[in-house]
Amino acid sequence: MGMVHKELVDDIDRALIAELQRDAGQAYAALGKAVGLSAGAAHERVRKLRERGVIRHTTVDVDPAALGRGVLAFVMVDSSAWMGDAAASFAAIPEIQEAHIIAGAASVLVKVRTATTEELQHVLRRLYAIEGVSGTQATVVLETFFERPVSAD
Repeated sequence: MGMVHKELVDDIDRALIAELQRDAGQAYAALGKAVGLSAGAAHERVRKLRERGVIRHTTVDVDPAALGRGVLAFVMVDSSAWMGDAAASFAAIPEIQEAHIIAGAASVLVKVRTATTEELQHVLRRLYAIEGVSGTQATVVLETFFERPVSAD
């Protein structure tokens, strides 16, 4: 996924993005009205934001606990080798929601959601099976104060 969006977004684009983040399912007429555009102009702006890769995809925010994924953990993955080529290995573990190459003592940070701590243990074993992984440090979340999307403001 390359950096397609070289040009910055303007204030109207930012307002459109904020409205879409609030309710991505609203009609273009309502979206346009909220930012001072016609429905057609709003639709065209959103199309261009998608084309440029500024809006990467539209999704639904679901309560993980309702889907049996109530255990959230962040895992620092230590390695004995560069992990930059291991993205597919991390992606092959469905419980991993995010994986990031990081600077610092660890090499990779992953966000994991499971139903139980036993399942989390299984994910940790699978992480150890990835070539180059030499250790993990898991932090289990007890309570989430908030999670927020990237703000357009």
